[in-house]
Amino acid sequence: MIPVTPMMRQYKDIKKKHGDALLFFRVGDFYEMFYDDAKTASKVLGITLTSRSKGDNAVPMAGVPHHSAHTYIHRLIKAGYKVAICDQMEDPEEAKGVVERDVTRIITPGTLTDDLLLKDKDNNYLLAIFANGESAGLSWVDLSTGKFQAQDIPTTQLIDEFARLRPSECLLSEEMVTSKGEQPFASALNAMITPLPGWVFARDTAYQTLKEHFGTASLEGFGCESLGPSINAAGAVIHYLKETQRTSLKHISKIERFSNQDYVILDRTTQQCLELLETMRTHEKDGSLLGVLDQTLTSMGGRLLKQWIISPLKIPEEIRYRQDGVRELFKDSILRNELREMLKGVYDIERISTKVSCARANARDLVSLKQSLAVLPKLKEKICTCASVILKSLGENLDPVEEVRILIGTAIVPDPPHTIKDGGMIREGYDQDLDELHHIRKSGKNWIANFQAEEIKRTGINSLKVGYNRVFGYYIEITNTYKDNIPQTYIRKQTLKNAERYITPELKDYETKVLTADERAKELEYDIFGRLREEVSSHTKRLQKTAEVIATLDVISTLAHVAAENGYGMPEITDGLELNIIDGRHPVLDKIMDNFVPNDVAIDGAQTMMVVITGPNMAGKSTYIRQVALLVLMAQMGSFIPAKQATIGVVDRIFTRVGASDELASGQSTFMVEMNETANILNNATNRSLIVLDEVGRGTSTFDGLSIAWAITEYIYEHIKARTLFATHYHELTEIELLLPCIKNYNIAVKEWGDEIIFLRKIVEGGADKSYGIHVARLAGIPREVLDRAKTLLANLEANSLDINNKPKFVPSEDKKTSASGGPAQLSIFAPKEEGVLQSIKELDIPTLTPLDALNKLNELKKKLST
Repeated sequence: MIPVTPMMRQYKDIKKKHGDALLFFRVGDFYEMFYDDAKTASKVLGITLTSRSKGDNAVPMAGVPHHSAHTYIHRLIKAGYKVAICDQMEDPEEAKGVVERDVTRIITPGTLTDDLLLKDKDNNYLLAIFANGESAGLSWVDLSTGKFQAQDIPTTQLIDEFARLRPSECLLSEEMVTSKGEQPFASALNAMITPLPGWVFARDTAYQTLKEHFGTASLEGFGCESLGPSINAAGAVIHYLKETQRTSLKHISKIERFSNQDYVILDRTTQQCLELLETMRTHEKDGSLLGVLDQTLTSMGGRLLKQWIISPLKIPEEIRYRQDGVRELFKDSILRNELREMLKGVYDIERISTKVSCARANARDLVSLKQSLAVLPKLKEKICTCASVILKSLGENLDPVEEVRILIGTAIVPDPPHTIKDGGMIREGYDQDLDELHHIRKSGKNWIANFQAEEIKRTGINSLKVGYNRVFGYYIEITNTYKDNIPQTYIRKQTLKNAERYITPELKDYETKVLTADERAKELEYDIFGRLREEVSSHTKRLQKTAEVIATLDVISTLAHVAAENGYGMPEITDGLELNIIDGRHPVLDKIMDNFVPNDVAIDGAQTMMVVITGPNMAGKSTYIRQVALLVLMAQMGSFIPAKQATIGVVDRIFTRVGASDELASGQSTFMVEMNETANILNNATNRSLIVLDEVGRGTSTFDGLSIAWAITEYIYEHIKARTLFATHYHELTEIELLLPCIKNYNIAVKEWGDEIIFLRKIVEGGADKSYGIHVARLAGIPREVLDRAKTLLANLEANSLDINNKPKFVPSEDKKTSASGGPAQLSIFAPKEEGVLQSIKELDIPTLTPLDALNKLNELKKKLST
């Protein structure tokens, strides 16, 4: 049996408790990993895999320096691993036997708080799910900000909420994972799934966990007492945080009830199709609506803007409340610029206060907090002069937390070091004992020189000198010439050839002070900083409220800035069903195209409820209908929009069915995806919804597709009565305008110039009579030979050249056959036999035929076809 050292036995015991995490085991100045953890870390991090001991006792080992561990942890978290930090709980020099060690924190994708592991303007959510039949409970927290929310929803809306929240980690019960209950939405989550014991999600346990955390008798004060399965999920969140963080969670001071009743619901498909936060192709911010609007100056504002985009308001009064603030700053450019200039000096108060509360903030964090708070008095003064209710309210609620700014400014030096255990943080004059230690450390040489001079004067021994060595420390050396003059207070320590060395109690006392002053100063500074940080953390709630005010002000000023910069106008928000926009522009394309063509929308919800848009591919149908959806969404955020004028009756949901891609992994074709998304619309839309459809039915045969598109149009018109924009290449669908009075036809104007076409990008009344597919094919670079063949076939098809079954009958193209003379044969879409029959019919003199002659001729033609 291979002998196990006491330290490795300790390692194994700790590792057993944290088998699902890579264990960072502190050994001196390194975090070491052993066995499979070492192999994994070596592969993922590209660090050297070595071994502890040799031969049969060899144990795979890899390590990283403790001072740069965060870099390696970041890479492991991004790769999908958890990391358990096991620290030394005592000074190795004072330890008797094996140094005591324990796990101080477990870092997972959903529990990050360190700046280096987070994106400034992204929330990092830990999400818990508890499904109970047709209803489900969600609860999510951003540990880095303390924002904690819960929501009850139908199970069918889970995937849409995943798209909105984009969690980094999801907590599920072990039973759900074991039964593969997470499979229907695992791919939609795109997050680490962490199983927890089922009892953690039990209602009574979860409820008790929440009450204990908040120190309350119930959840009534948070408005959450009546919540259903989301209580189960919320309790699991707090349980998991307590298990992994091993520190205070007091910055999570409340739980908020999130309700879809207050916001426009955007399903996953709509979020993706409209490219709200990222593009579909590159998954980057640039090219998305967020990329256009995000000129926020603070991280807090950046995170809030994303929430406003993904959850627009649907209550007109609340939308107007935001609009008033945007309008005031839009009009007052001087005030807007002054406010934005001040906001540049504000750091991430929200995340700094969390780090302080969790005892993970360093002195630089506190200085950043102080600098941020120093901006607020003047900022508050400016906002309080505003006229709009929202800005006045922000000014009244902006708490500068003056005590914290003064405390930090008094205690911490302006440019402290990154570490908090090496001293250099605390200002001179803040603590008398610390000042004395610093004085001793800095003035040791002067004290020794003064001591030596005073002793020479007192004893009359001119050869007396003070020295130092590592064996005796400080000593007094006197030559033998004066050995009879040695004071009785001197204690002899060493005899030399021509001199004696002595010590005195005073010298030894000072020696103790000098030699330990630096270490004691560092320890005292760390202790002072800990108390200081705890004092700041007592103001966490106030700091969080201040952060919310700053974030809101940042977003409002940003929307005003973007509106002024891009020539946006303020839409009128109503309770009606109208959707009237004059000279509307696509917010993203308007930024990247020099001459974007504006277009109108005219849907009054009564005389016009649905618009059918036809026109060639590439003409701009999809752009137009996406544009309308984006402008409505922006308006209900409280933003101005790129339009000359607009009146928008609030919508409760925005549905899009734009484009499709095969989902081969799930066995779903383009058409199945198309039909699933359309079914979602037809089953969930209301008369207050906005529906945007593009080319529905194109994934199947022409007749099937046209039939489905027609039936869908009728169903929306008769049963849902929602405002709808339907872009289609089925020109036949325009005929529905003749049957249903509230449907109007529009098309994208095209100008023909010989064989050329020019897309005018302008929406005009009426339906298109051509698709211009061959012209578009030419623009795409299709070979000329293919284009010529297509023109001939199209001409025959448009001439109704069909066979006896009413279907086109194609024959080989002209390069595959020649005439008897060797020249090219006449190109025909039909076979020679049918051509002869057609020619005979054309030559008939019908007015001179008797009925009997006609029957005989018909029989003759029939025989020709059958032979």
